[in-house]
Amino acid sequence: MTPPHITDLPIRALHVDDLHRCADLSEDRGWLREDHKWGLLLAAGNGYGVDAPDGQGLAAACVVTRYGSLASGPGLAAIGMVLVADRYARQGLGRALMTHVCNNVLKGVPLTLHATPYGRPLYEELGFKTTGRAEMLVGTFREEESSDTQSTTRIRRAVAEDLAHILRLDAEVFGADRTHMITRLPAFADQLLVAEDSRAEGALTGYAAAWPNMHTHVIGPLIARDTDTAKSLVAGLARGTDRPLRTDVDVRHVEFLAWLKERGLESVAFNAVMARDLADLPGDWTRRWAPLTVAAG
Repeated sequence: MTPPHITDLPIRALHVDDLHRCADLSEDRGWLREDHKWGLLLAAGNGYGVDAPDGQGLAAACVVTRYGSLASGPGLAAIGMVLVADRYARQGLGRALMTHVCNNVLKGVPLTLHATPYGRPLYEELGFKTTGRAEMLVGTFREEESSDTQSTTRIRRAVAEDLAHILRLDAEVFGADRTHMITRLPAFADQLLVAEDSRAEGALTGYAAAWPNMHTHVIGPLIARDTDTAKSLVAGLARGTDRPLRTDVDVRHVEFLAWLKERGLESVAFNAVMARDLADLPGDWTRRWAPLTVAAG
């Protein structure tokens, strides 16, 4: 009997017990395994994949993270970790998986994703339009020399009582409800810091997390009212680790990017921020400095 073409293989839901198969697929394509990140995405989102016909793990996979709307409407979904095993590449499998997810699973739902230059043409064919760019930076952070400038911002570790305030601030800035993701941060991240205005007790002006990803600590989410607050949060996280830092920053934050590079981080890649059925991403980009992960929007 003639075996089915690779694009005719069934697409199935992925679960947390598929984590190692997903990490193996990342490694197959030359990415980091990122087991820790896969665990979060499969727990907080929905994975979809195709089992390899040779019985060796997954032939393709992606993850969808859905967020609730703050007003009437279908909410928002982010697509990430779109991968095809090297031995099945360039045979239409990635297109088949993305077409199924976008046009069947998520039909009528506004979508967003971060696209590499390699993946961008496919996403454009599926109706995605570029709405912005993010710059990835990696490096060992160098502490800034002390300054005599008096700051009204205080940085401290988050405590349980901060969670409700963090959720309110996050929903306001992100523009959609991602409670199911943010409430996982205390367990997922190695550090979770908040910024508060010393002139207004209890008023949070930002928050940031640093989570482990192989040999680095990824900074994200990073939400802050202004550049100085974003800098203070990053400096606070840097003091809590001896690993290199990695983050993805909206290129419109020119001053902040320049500061990160002055402190030792180097640009390693640019990704297009794309959306479908959205003119632009919701929320307030001026206070949104870095995503939790580009795979989740």
